[in-house]
Amino acid sequence: MTERGSLFFIMASPVRLFGTMMPVLVALLLVIIANLPISFTGGLLPAPALALVAIYFWGLNRPRLMPPFAVLAIGLAEDLLSGGPPGLWATGFLAAYILVDRQRKTFTELNGAGTLIAFTGAMLLASGAAYLLASAIYLRFVPLPPLLLESVLTVLLYPLLDRPMNWADRSITRLLRNTG
Repeated sequence: MTERGSLFFIMASPVRLFGTMMPVLVALLLVIIANLPISFTGGLLPAPALALVAIYFWGLNRPRLMPPFAVLAIGLAEDLLSGGPPGLWATGFLAAYILVDRQRKTFTELNGAGTLIAFTGAMLLASGAAYLLASAIYLRFVPLPPLLLESVLTVLLYPLLDRPMNWADRSITRLLRNTG
């Protein structure tokens, strides 16, 4: 089937379109959830970068459903909703996505604590890129503790979000298999 024919097939089937867009929609939903104006800690802890969990998961397991331009859009949505400079988390998310893309074979062979360590590396790269860009934008080194705390919270939440992502991945597989 030609590229144009497959695009037509996806557009002709709303169920298939929803299935192919689900990873990006999940990531955007996590951006919204992370930036809701409520805090379970009374504002003591920063909001975690929940969208990075989705970007990491889908970039690793279904890279065709989480392309780089979608990662950029998700990062810009994070920047706009969090009130940060546009491009800050977009840069961080793209850096983590590139790491996942380059190390996909290695990361997919990991299990247990190895998956958490790999995600921690992606989170450190994303937050490091965001930190360097923020420091360049503000022409000074920005405070590091809030970013470190955000990174730790995101890593701690990764196992809680990994299970629903696996369920969604299996659902997408069934959905796309049954419609095509």
